Amino acid sequence: MLGYRALSIKQKQVVWAWGFLALPVLFYSIIRFYPTFGAIVLSFQDWNLLGDKTWNGIENYQKLFADPVFWKVFSNTFLYLIIGTPLSLVFSFIVAYNLDKVRFMHGTIRALYFLPFMTSTVAMAWLWRWFYQPVPIGLFNNMLATMAIPQFPFLRSTFWALPSILAPALWAGLGFQIIIFMAGLRAIPNTYYEAARIDGVGPWTILWEITLPLLKPTIVFLVVFSSIGFLRIFDQVFNMTTNDPGGPLNSTKPLVLMIYDTAFNAFDMGYAAAQTVVLFTILLVVSLVQLRIMRSR
Repeated sequence: MLGYRALSIKQKQVVWAWGFLALPVLFYSIIRFYPTFGAIVLSFQDWNLLGDKTWNGIENYQKLFADPVFWKVFSNTFLYLIIGTPLSLVFSFIVAYNLDKVRFMHGTIRALYFLPFMTSTVAMAWLWRWFYQPVPIGLFNNMLATMAIPQFPFLRSTFWALPSILAPALWAGLGFQIIIFMAGLRAIPNTYYEAARIDGVGPWTILWEITLPLLKPTIVFLVVFSSIGFLRIFDQVFNMTTNDPGGPLNSTKPLVLMIYDTAFNAFDMGYAAAQTVVLFTILLVVSLVQLRIMRSR
């Protein structure tokens, strides 16, 4: 206590700051950092959960990069990313931009859009799986049958299975992104719009020259948040393709599902850890890109 009293005000502030930060730092060290370091070490080992761990150097990585299934899964993962992220941002912005102008039942409409985000992903995936079933079970194919349109192979096509799984993933995250976009729109001072209207600026010019530039921090956050979500997609694929995990010819299998199969079906924990390190590296690069973009502001 005497030592604390002898500290300057600035030194006491540092002590209090580290006192409050100690618990979160300890939590993340045990829950996040230690398992991450353990996975990196395990990626250089061979272990089947029952026997002893043995070092095998970079064999797991050599096996991974020589595995054609991995490259198929890798391309699937980036397809989820490059298709899902732009579509989700465009749809959510259009809805948020127009919903922000609505005054009648605004709260109710916003809650309806947000409802899928609060719904269990597993329940939602099975619901959409029912939608995609052939007649007489599936909702969509029954609707097509009433219009004399041939059946559509939603989850049984190597081409359409991935978009069919991506659709409920987009639908589920739409509400959250709408709320974030609306918060960003509300944060833009109204004086910019009033000045533009006085100068006779049209609505499209206002959108491109005022709204979108001032929404850059919001867009950056949602791009990174959405990108990480699509890179880690799992629940929808796992639950919608239980009869054929990963879809026909692995056409929908993402990297997270491959890690799950390798670890808990093949019990090859070292190989699964190598796959995890690859996914961690991808996520780290995305995060660094986010920091770079924010720093550029």
